[in-house]
Amino acid sequence: MALRATSPSRRFGVFEVVRIAVLGAGAWGTALANTFSSHGHSVGLWTIDAAHAEMMARERTNSQFLPGVPFHEALVVGADFASVCTEAELAIIVTPVAGLRPTLQRLARLGGNIPVLWACKGFEAETGKLPHEVAEEYLVASVGCGALTGPSFALEVAQGLPCAITLASANRSFAQEWAKRLNLPRLRLYANDDIVGAEIGGAVKNVLAIAAGISDGLGYGLNARAALITRGLAEMARLSESLGGRRDTLMGLAGMGDLILTATGDLSRNRRVGLELADGQGLADILGSLGHVAEGVLTTQVVLRRATEMGVDMPITRAVNEVLGGRLSPRSAVELLMSRDPKNEI
Repeated sequence: MALRATSPSRRFGVFEVVRIAVLGAGAWGTALANTFSSHGHSVGLWTIDAAHAEMMARERTNSQFLPGVPFHEALVVGADFASVCTEAELAIIVTPVAGLRPTLQRLARLGGNIPVLWACKGFEAETGKLPHEVAEEYLVASVGCGALTGPSFALEVAQGLPCAITLASANRSFAQEWAKRLNLPRLRLYANDDIVGAEIGGAVKNVLAIAAGISDGLGYGLNARAALITRGLAEMARLSESLGGRRDTLMGLAGMGDLILTATGDLSRNRRVGLELADGQGLADILGSLGHVAEGVLTTQVVLRRATEMGVDMPITRAVNEVLGGRLSPRSAVELLMSRDPKNEI
């Protein structure tokens, strides 16, 4: 069954109706699907788990990943990939980074040539590639694609609270077109043509949120948290520039905005990992109790590997990696960072 757009998009009030396939029914995928459906878009939400799809269809909520948020009446859920994707004008992949490649492979097997966005944040563990580098292996060059990223807790978006995110694509006109078509009154989209910088921000902020959680968990105070966020932002910018991104992108939603949210917000899973590490809990127990993926745990090693390859100094990332690997205690890691030789700030 091929993906195709069979007719021009309809209008719903002041919004253009788009047929969207949201691929991945975790918290963020569910929040996006329900939000777009609530504003008149025609949305199908796909999960790889047939039992999960049946439960969501029966209960009209995602009690596993986004409990307490009722589905809009028009939202369609299912585990049949082809059925959810048929007739779609846009696919939005909302899986962990590990699920991006297999989902792109599924799309490629359908033979479709529709635009694709992804909301994955991180590096692919096996290859060290950013999401757009993975996507380039499967998507037709003439078909637009890009990343949805920025400060966005799924629960708040699902509750209709105001949020602003970035739609980044190497194709500026594609980013501008889809940011306009998907923009909603409480979910504002900003276009950006620096996909490298936007994806670096989304990946590294999770690592830095673990560091901020460790600092807070040890009771080091707000001054220390501010220092970690600021110096972490400098690490993020150095890595981005080395890979071809722009420093100014990291001053926006995809960088500083997402970092501040994830390093300080109580809904942040990565921050929670840091807090519980500081409390003396083991990493395996922490991850077992989360019930969701904490991408920073999986990303830290890959970020450090890419940074080493590019000759980029990332001391906070290195310290987090040592703590996650059990080679340093949380307290020793912070003390090691504070004992580094003084340097020029900029």
